Amino acid sequence: MAKDAAKPVILWFRKDLRLDDNKALNAAHFSGRPIISLYIREPEAAGTGPLGAAQSWWLHHSLEALDGSLRKRRGGLLLASGEALGVLRSLIRQSDADAVFWNRRYDPPGISIDAHIEHELEKQAIEVKSFGGQLLHEPSQLMTGSGTPYRVYTPFWRALERSIEPEPLDIPSKLQLASKLPGSEKLESWKLLSTQPDWASNFADLWTPGEEGAQEKLRTFIEDRLDGYKENRDYPAKPATSMLSPHLALGEISPARIWDATRGLSKHLPAADIVHFRKEIAWRDFSYHLLAHFPRLATANWEDRFDRFEWGSAEEDFNAWSRGMTGYPIVDAGMRQLWRYGWMHNRVRMIAASFLIKDLMVDWRHGEAWFRDTLVDADPANNAASWQWVAGSGADASPFFRVFNPVLQGEKFDPDGDFVRSHVPELRKLDAKYIHRPFEAPKSVLDAADVILGETYPEPVVDHAGARKRALAAYNAIRGAA
Repeated sequence: MAKDAAKPVILWFRKDLRLDDNKALNAAHFSGRPIISLYIREPEAAGTGPLGAAQSWWLHHSLEALDGSLRKRRGGLLLASGEALGVLRSLIRQSDADAVFWNRRYDPPGISIDAHIEHELEKQAIEVKSFGGQLLHEPSQLMTGSGTPYRVYTPFWRALERSIEPEPLDIPSKLQLASKLPGSEKLESWKLLSTQPDWASNFADLWTPGEEGAQEKLRTFIEDRLDGYKENRDYPAKPATSMLSPHLALGEISPARIWDATRGLSKHLPAADIVHFRKEIAWRDFSYHLLAHFPRLATANWEDRFDRFEWGSAEEDFNAWSRGMTGYPIVDAGMRQLWRYGWMHNRVRMIAASFLIKDLMVDWRHGEAWFRDTLVDADPANNAASWQWVAGSGADASPFFRVFNPVLQGEKFDPDGDFVRSHVPELRKLDAKYIHRPFEAPKSVLDAADVILGETYPEPVVDHAGARKRALAAYNAIRGAA
């Protein structure tokens, strides 16, 4: 049935806060109808908004940026709170819109909500269209040869690489945005920003939320960091990673745009660096593939034999870890970087996660919850899949018996101690020989560096060698369990 070209179409933004390569926006544009741009702050129980306090800070600034982009095109972003179906019905009545377009989301609560909304609106003769583009693949379509979901990353990567060659869409040159909008809520009234205290005060030193910030991060990475990426990305003191993860988390840039930006670069850059970077983008897709087929990824062990694992319960150990006061400098530096900037280097994330799970015997779900609240790039799929990977309980996970030694990891990937010094200032004067093992430094060395163990910097909360034996004993107790 033909739609009335005078009636507007509602473009419902979610975690796709961009104009570039936005399939729902593109379809709304080619419909020829005025576009009402909408963002709904759904109830927390929906699980579809920011995952934690750090990402709430990002969302505030990202919505500001999107509204600014729309205003430059004589439009604006309408903000509303409430259950999405009720908000949409109210806006349809006020605006006489007869269509709602959106880009699909892949978290289980979002999938359920969208299916219900589509069903209900179509009963009202409202046109509903959904589009892909948040991932490189549709989780329901990419399957193994036997028709089952992938459980192992390498064959998933091979299938994904063969199946895609994304062609991202540019922003339409002239958008017909609705200039008269119903009353919008004020972004400030949502109180997404921290105030007393303003624990996010340093975030802006590192981040520029919004689509322009995402595009700039991509340009910087391609021009300055992609060459040598495969090796350099493991060294946290080097500016060698893309820093695109928070922009991807809220959809300020599409994975197809990132993938496309690396096309043809093998003429000038090592192919190994390009492939390794693309594999990181594909890992995000793999994580969503797992989440789509195992919706309890963040709360239940993928391998159910880990349900019998005997976790510890020392709250003081978790508190020491979360505050960056474990006595192991590489772990503490990472946890303090997280608190300061809402982000942690990926290599250090693995070290810190391994330490919490295997040295301190704390259930991985506590770490996953902490990262959800403190990461600006918090992601329901990546976060859960990565924690289960370290814990050994996930699909294609690192074996539990592979226990990272925080001292050796620090010495290997931060050999001069530059990363530790930048985030653990009380160790700044310590010689590189002892920067990752201050508990072994002679008193004369500690005195010269103004370090007093147990006072200015903590003693180790656990002996790594003993903790490793304890963890492996607990693991051996569940080996072979059905």
